Amino acid sequence: MCVEPLQMNMVSDTAVRVIFGTVISMETHKNIRSFCRELEKHPQKGIQEWVPSYTAVTIFYDPFLLSFDSLEAYIMNVCDSIEHHNLPDSMQVTIPVCYEEAFGPDLNQVAVHNQLTPEEVIELHTEPEYLIHMMGFLPGFPYLGGMNEKIAAPRLDAPRMKVPAGSVGIAGSQTGVYPLESPGGWNIIGRTPKKLFLPQETDPVLLEAGMRIKFMPVTTDEFLEMEEKEASC
Repeated sequence: MCVEPLQMNMVSDTAVRVIFGTVISMETHKNIRSFCRELEKHPQKGIQEWVPSYTAVTIFYDPFLLSFDSLEAYIMNVCDSIEHHNLPDSMQVTIPVCYEEAFGPDLNQVAVHNQLTPEEVIELHTEPEYLIHMMGFLPGFPYLGGMNEKIAAPRLDAPRMKVPAGSVGIAGSQTGVYPLESPGGWNIIGRTPKKLFLPQETDPVLLEAGMRIKFMPVTTDEFLEMEEKEASC
């Protein structure tokens, strides 16, 4: 199956962005995932890494080892060889989340904004199976698709200087999980004891684009027990 990119833009003299769509969609996601899989199967000298996003893949390369014209030809050959039916099944990862007030200080605010009860927000947040479209802005941070618009909420007017690792947040129509403590302006509705980033491991990032996530509500006692187990691993 040939997948034609909509556009190829030079981002710099060492990077090219291959654009597969203009809106977030399952078809665009499949094209991007298939494209990255083909890049792995057919490595090219001079390509240093690639970074998928919602609608594009940015390829970083060494222009002393690979000219732009050669890279462009390689990209088109890769697109010609894409086969969606060879994509492996997406792995599902269950993320336990405690939505108690101590871990979700903005849960009530999200509920009030949407004229819902906190319990309804939790139910709507844990109901879908989410697709990881891309990773960023921190190592291991998943950008998820599939959140119910009924619980969408604007970013905080004043971002927090410190958001604890494991915090689950909502910003606009997106939800995500902070893998590390960092500043942030998302509405924090809960926290997971699961570690998404383990810098001491050979493969430090638990999640990757293409995986699916299911959030599972847990009590404070269950959270603390899981957190203790995670710390001892």
